[in-house]
Amino acid sequence: MNIIWGGAGNPATNQAIADFVAGRIDGCERGFADFTTMGVTESDTLIAGVVFHNYAPEAGVIELSSASTSRRWLTRPVLNAMFGYPLDEVGCQMVVLRVSERNTGMIAIARRFGFDSYRIPRLRGRDEAEIIFTLTDNDWRAHPVNQR
Repeated sequence: MNIIWGGAGNPATNQAIADFVAGRIDGCERGFADFTTMGVTESDTLIAGVVFHNYAPEAGVIELSSASTSRRWLTRPVLNAMFGYPLDEVGCQMVVLRVSERNTGMIAIARRFGFDSYRIPRLRGRDEAEIIFTLTDNDWRAHPVNQR
């Protein structure tokens, strides 16, 4: 597996990864605005993507949206890149995920990585809640995946 980056220096790749992610998230038909992406490839095929968006520099907060076609994409190097970019390179103090209450797979992943969760009824429509997950830089650095 290889990690590739989009961003301002690689706009075609940036858009391709964002489209990959948006196309796999229900309710994300409008896509993203003002974003940077990270992709994971296997045999030159994109199998996962992360979109870093809704950056609030004054608060040090950024939102992540991700999608994959493989269950094997969350390796230690991918996790280090995925959280290292916002928390170390950009200098954010917290990352945020917004997840449908119906996305049990992503909910399990967020909980496994130490995110705090807040369930908001009807945030995805009349009949669907959304869970806002937050992870601080301190909690991420203290997570067992970062311990040697």
